[in-house]
Amino acid sequence: MSAQYDVGRGPGDASAPTPDAVVGSGPLTPAPLLNIANVLTVLRIALVPVFLWALFADGGQETGWRLVAFGIFVVAAITDRIDGQLARKHGLVTEFGKMADPIADKALIGAALVGLSMLGDLPWWITLVIGAREIGITLLRFAVLRHGVIPAGRGGKLKTLVQSVAIGVYVLPLPDAVIPAAMVLMIVAVALTVITGLDYVVQAVRPRVRTPHDGR
Repeated sequence: MSAQYDVGRGPGDASAPTPDAVVGSGPLTPAPLLNIANVLTVLRIALVPVFLWALFADGGQETGWRLVAFGIFVVAAITDRIDGQLARKHGLVTEFGKMADPIADKALIGAALVGLSMLGDLPWWITLVIGAREIGITLLRFAVLRHGVIPAGRGGKLKTLVQSVAIGVYVLPLPDAVIPAAMVLMIVAVALTVITGLDYVVQAVRPRVRTPHDGR
């Protein structure tokens, strides 16, 4: 998924705003805390328990409720993209948004993965691999935030898109004939998750490598 503020992006990776994302001839006016981008981010967080409630309703295998859960997941993923576009276009970047947006993204993805594994629809190893990567990158993002924002690459955006589509497919009540194709898509999402995660680590570490001329 693309994110409003993401070092590694992306239900949802878009390019993270850079320090010069808002350019003006005079002093910059801080964006208000209460703005549409932040409201959408909070809405996405609020949708997580609603999504889980729909996913587990009637034992988690009732077709109608799975469709409802899918609809909620799609709405949450769409808000992820919209809030990022609004924040960049209208200069609505806030410190709250920088912290809350990745939390909202990982909460949605993590809830979906854990829920699907608990229902027996998704192998636990997939949930553990993706979950470990997302938690690790989120912690890394906060660790390097004071040094700047690592911009999202195309790989991160592709990862988020494939990851969201794969999870969305698994949320749907799938016929048995489609499950192998869904698993292939999920494997691709896992591969992209691991590869882009390693790339983000390299980007985070690289600025810290000093040359003999540094510090002059």
